[in-house]
Amino acid sequence: MKTQFYAIFLVAFILNIVSCKRVENNKELLSVKSEDINNRLEQEHLVMSTLWFQQSAEMRAVYYQAYNFAKLALENNLANLDTSSTKQAVVILDIDETILDNSPFEAMCIKTGLGYTGENWKNWTALASAKVLPGAIDFLLHAKAKGVKAIYVSNRREEELERTMKNMKNLGFPFVEKANFFLRTEESSKTKRREKISKKYEIVLLIGDNLADFSDIYESRNEKLALDVVDANKNDFGTKYIILPNPMYGDWEKAIYKNDYSLSPEHKDSLRKASLIAY
Repeated sequence: MKTQFYAIFLVAFILNIVSCKRVENNKELLSVKSEDINNRLEQEHLVMSTLWFQQSAEMRAVYYQAYNFAKLALENNLANLDTSSTKQAVVILDIDETILDNSPFEAMCIKTGLGYTGENWKNWTALASAKVLPGAIDFLLHAKAKGVKAIYVSNRREEELERTMKNMKNLGFPFVEKANFFLRTEESSKTKRREKISKKYEIVLLIGDNLADFSDIYESRNEKLALDVVDANKNDFGTKYIILPNPMYGDWEKAIYKNDYSLSPEHKDSLRKASLIAY
């Protein structure tokens, strides 16, 4: 009788351990799934902007329009150059979302739920598989035919130079020599790099997707999000500067977050919604 009792007790004890273990495993599984869902939701705000960038014919039209207008601005600025200047004329271009399309990186952030980090960004650029944006190469070949050199000023890190050049060479970009690239070292501001270029070259046009690609007056966005600064300098756009659309990321987004990307996802979401203007 005792033997039978102990046997039943032992079986019950084992079943209890197994049951507890299953509950524990299920809790861990639910926790992982919950974390994964939360990560994906944190990137959900990127869906429509990335879809627009990848799938809308309007996006392509806007890029073609911008680069077609860049040709006109370039020719007009060349015609009005100081004839006494001996400097070679150059056009300065940003790289990301200006001439190279990184929307697949944003799409992967959405699908995996993993936001931007330096590491996963470099995993993307290491592939050297970004596509050319509409109108970019056609404009650069036009500039070359006019005797104008292109210089690429980007906040890609200097260690990304070789992969960037490989990507651009594969796509048929002109001016892909190391001397034509000014990538980021320490500071993200491009002001000093532009100043260095201006000592040797005559800058006739700047093209980018972020206002800071043009001037340091746009680097510190105030409580008005630099809308007033743009209004005060409206005549520069289409003449000195060609701005391209990037609804996925940029300093405009950082300004919504009070210039603090370290805020929690919940806080960022609340600030995005609070910044909406409804009727």
